Amino acid sequence: MRLAVRDIDILDLPPDLEPTGDYQGALVLIRVAGRPCGQAVIAFDTDGGKTPIKDRILSAAGSSVFEAWLRHRLALPDPSPTPSQLPKATVVICTRDRTEDLERCLTGLLAMPDKADILVVDNAPSNEATRDLVGRFNTVRYLREPRPGLDVARNTALRNAEAEVVAFIDDDAVPDPLWLKTLLRNFEDPLVLAVTGLTMAVELETDSQIAFQHFGGFCRGFRRQVYDAHNLDPFTGWHAGAGVNMALRRTIVDAVGWFDEALDAGTLSLAGGDTDMFRRVLEAGYRIIYDPEALNWHRHRRSSKELQQQMYGYEAASFAILTKALVFEGNPRALPRMVRSYIRLLRRLFQPRHTHQFSLPYNDALTQFRGAASGPVRYLRARARALKAGHKRG
Repeated sequence: MRLAVRDIDILDLPPDLEPTGDYQGALVLIRVAGRPCGQAVIAFDTDGGKTPIKDRILSAAGSSVFEAWLRHRLALPDPSPTPSQLPKATVVICTRDRTEDLERCLTGLLAMPDKADILVVDNAPSNEATRDLVGRFNTVRYLREPRPGLDVARNTALRNAEAEVVAFIDDDAVPDPLWLKTLLRNFEDPLVLAVTGLTMAVELETDSQIAFQHFGGFCRGFRRQVYDAHNLDPFTGWHAGAGVNMALRRTIVDAVGWFDEALDAGTLSLAGGDTDMFRRVLEAGYRIIYDPEALNWHRHRRSSKELQQQMYGYEAASFAILTKALVFEGNPRALPRMVRSYIRLLRRLFQPRHTHQFSLPYNDALTQFRGAASGPVRYLRARARALKAGHKRG
């Protein structure tokens, strides 16, 4: 199954959305006057063209689209923050041996109207291809970090950033033109340590990509949210956003500590560095803002094997974070949450598998349970390795 990805403005709809090629439908990002406000999945030509495209999109869209359209029609005041001055930013891409993706990301960053210090952290590369690529971009800084681990690379970026805000984007993502400016406008409140944004799929060419998007992907909705420990459980910090699209005050290190170098890609814990940082931000009494107008586009994992590894890793990381909170921080909420989560995953194992339009050649419930079961031991081993190597622990 393949879905086209379309980016449209409801005020200026194209005459036709149906592309050439073997696409069964489309994931449509819906804007109103340029602002992302909803999404819809539509099937192509299921009724012989009797229903206009606009009607098909609106019938599949959520209430946020109608609210944005009504606000525009009534010319209501813009609710977005409008600070008199934006903070300076360093944009960071942590990467390893993915030059094709990195080139697309850098090209998108340099095309933004708002210029920034751009830093590429080359994490334990196997060759010089990334350095050679970055050398073609005169305004981009390059830094080699020989120690493997995404959180190691993030900490290296925080130490070497030249601005007060550090904006992270994954190498397999591309920013929308106003991505950085939108992130930066949300730092007026001194209690805000992190800002995240909306990440949409740049392509849905395989069942695995469609499955990841179906299960939520990196989309956290289309309404701006201000999170603190009163309205978001710190252990569910992933609801506030993801590391593919986040900006942090550089002073976050003084407030809550470094990224935990026993977590995330390149370690036995597999993932979770961003979620753990969000958890600590909320627990320390600070705030995280999610702004869907800070948009970037991500290439999801294309193969079923990659998706299976990703789903396994997310659950392993979730239980790694709970283990960290329980064993090393003495957090009394960690154990009951761990027990409830295991029970939830066990129940899923014995429930009938849902039938989807896409096919997965593996049992996703079993994959997630196996990841969760491995999480505690994975973190203990990863932490021991990090201690031996002298790595930082958040």
